[in-house]
Amino acid sequence: MTETTPTYCYAHPTRETSLRCKRCERYICTACAVHTPTGYLCKDCVRQHQKSFDTALWYDYLIGFGVTCALSLIVSVLVGIVSSFIGFYIIVIGALAGGGAGRFIADLALRAVKKRRSKALFISCAAGVVVGALPSAAFFFFAGSLFTLIGLGVYVVVAASTVYARISGIQLTR
Repeated sequence: MTETTPTYCYAHPTRETSLRCKRCERYICTACAVHTPTGYLCKDCVRQHQKSFDTALWYDYLIGFGVTCALSLIVSVLVGIVSSFIGFYIIVIGALAGGGAGRFIADLALRAVKKRRSKALFISCAAGVVVGALPSAAFFFFAGSLFTLIGLGVYVVVAASTVYARISGIQLTR
């Protein structure tokens, strides 16, 4: 009969375990183990792996926010003007403009940041769309055109979600 020496988790030295990290081979307990499709990893290896996908530089956040903010300002003014004349179809106008403009804005923002990626960059670009639409929304609010605000609201929701999805690489269809 062979005797084995007990092994303990590297993060919790009082917990006995036989589970090992697939990448670094350290012993990990079930609380430290992260289940992946290819096996268990320790939390340190998961963090290192996630950092390899964050390629954005510090100024990419400013560039992405600025590009999306400026383009969203232009599009929101156009949506506001068009929806103030159309009237009843403002929701359709806002949705169509949001989808098309969101795609265009996301492609230009990706080109501006040289296709670098980071979750904070995705959020920064989506926030740029919202902030860019605020001046035109304030103008139409004080002008008393409340129906135009509905169109702008639809535009902002659709465009911001489209920009986030396109920049982060989320694909709804293949």
